[in-house]
Amino acid sequence: MRAHSDRPQGDSVTGIGVEPYWELTFDAEGDMAPAGRDALVRGVADARLTDLVIFAHGWNNSRTLANDLYGRFFTPFPAVLAASGAPARLGYGGVIWPSMRFTDEPIPDFPRQPPALAGAGPVLEPGTLQALAGVFPGSEALLDRMAELIERRPEEPERLEEFAGLVRRLVTGPGRGAVAGAADPCLHDTEPGPDEPGEPAMFTDGAAAVCGRFADAVAPGGTAGGELFGGLGRLWAGALELLRQGSYWEMKRRAGTVGEGGLGPVVGALAEASPDLRVHLIGHSFGGRLVAFAVRGLAERARCVHSLTLLQGAFSHYAFAPRLPFAADRSGALKDVHRTVSGPVLCCHSRHDLALSVLYPLASRLSGDSQSALGLKDPRWGAMGHDGVQAVDGSLTLKLEQALAGPLPERGCVNVDAAAVVRRGGPPSGAHSDICHGELARLVLLAGRVVR
Repeated sequence: MRAHSDRPQGDSVTGIGVEPYWELTFDAEGDMAPAGRDALVRGVADARLTDLVIFAHGWNNSRTLANDLYGRFFTPFPAVLAASGAPARLGYGGVIWPSMRFTDEPIPDFPRQPPALAGAGPVLEPGTLQALAGVFPGSEALLDRMAELIERRPEEPERLEEFAGLVRRLVTGPGRGAVAGAADPCLHDTEPGPDEPGEPAMFTDGAAAVCGRFADAVAPGGTAGGELFGGLGRLWAGALELLRQGSYWEMKRRAGTVGEGGLGPVVGALAEASPDLRVHLIGHSFGGRLVAFAVRGLAERARCVHSLTLLQGAFSHYAFAPRLPFAADRSGALKDVHRTVSGPVLCCHSRHDLALSVLYPLASRLSGDSQSALGLKDPRWGAMGHDGVQAVDGSLTLKLEQALAGPLPERGCVNVDAAAVVRRGGPPSGAHSDICHGELARLVLLAGRVVR
């Protein structure tokens, strides 16, 4: 499959605000064009860098938006480096991979597309439809029907069931990965149990029950706002959340695939060509999952990664755990991966992140990981970006100001409460994307010991 950008992959590009900067473009299966990979490896070696920072975005709709994010996040780096007097020769990389966000999810400091029907209840906005069509090729007719149903919000229960069936077809269709497949190693953040069901409950339970749970979750101020209708109409807000979460579970699987099978081997090739290069990986949201799986995909060359920074990571807080607190015979899918990083693994989290404190645990409950009816506060459903790495011995917990005062531990997991700066953003995702702050940029350089 071709990568989703037509520009030469791996070439150094300008316009980001920092140099040298390279794009690392992958398709949904983690493939990077060989010519682009070779150009990247050669360019990094020729630049004679001491350190390379690689950032992987999370929910995103376009290459332009991804590079805007990278440009804003990297902007403080040169000044921090110059002020420290550190002799590092620093390069930058931005991962471009086919993921998406719904356009009703605001990003602080970025222009927001106005809703198509403001105040008229849940709607599939044109930008979201376009993004869905881009990450699910060949789905245009199916998406048009879902948009029609969301707009009309018919009262017939069978129409809600039809919508739920269309969501399932969208995310589990031929060639679209195994969102519902328990055997997919890149889907799970913990090792599946022997009695694990093969399909997510959000796709197998009745549409009214599933949409009702999602509608309840967003009612206090989420996508539906105060416009929840009576009767079946109320459930259409939950139907929109079903589509959102269904598409995000495909993005979750894809992040693992691109990380382990794509970015990991590319970083390994960089290490082989430039043995003294220190690589620092950063990931936001599902991009955090991508870079964590990249470390797993590095195998014996993982020591070239000198820091791993997870910004509002949208994956299980038990991913690194050697044993799960609720199932001692099982472990996290990334068990001991943090031990292969030559420096610390930083996990920045914030209580202001509504996407990870409300919708992530609900979607996790409905993913098929368990059939229990436990409440949202049950810790098994927590995300890294909500409360940090859990069940890993020796993990340290710091406030942001403490982490910035340093020094940070040389190894191991460090949870950093970044709520002091990661705090802006409206529903449904809250502060999930409020990550472009000079404090977080400095934190990355401190973690990698690029500055002191």
